[in-house]
Amino acid sequence: MTEDTSLPFSFTAVGRKKITAAFDGGRITSDAGVMLLGQAERRLGLADKLAAAIAVPRNPLLITHSLDSIFRARILAIARG
Repeated sequence: MTEDTSLPFSFTAVGRKKITAAFDGGRITSDAGVMLLGQAERRLGLADKLAAAIAVPRNPLLITHSLDSIFRARILAIARG
C-alpha cells in the first residue's frame, strides 16, 4: 500500500482571511471542495471566456452582477450537485 502525505493547499485570501486546506482530518466531508473547483475555474478562466463570447444588451447602470460572476456561480452550483 502507498503512504499518503498531507500537504497543505493554500487558497486565495478572502478579505483579510487566509484560507488553507489540509487533508489530515480523517474521514470527514464538507463543501470545501467547491473552493478548490472555484480556484481551478479561475485559473482556467471558463466563466470569463463564456462571458466574453456572449453579447449582453443589458443597461450598465442597472447591472449588479457581472456576467462572468453569474456564470461562475452557476458552474460551481452545478458541480456541487
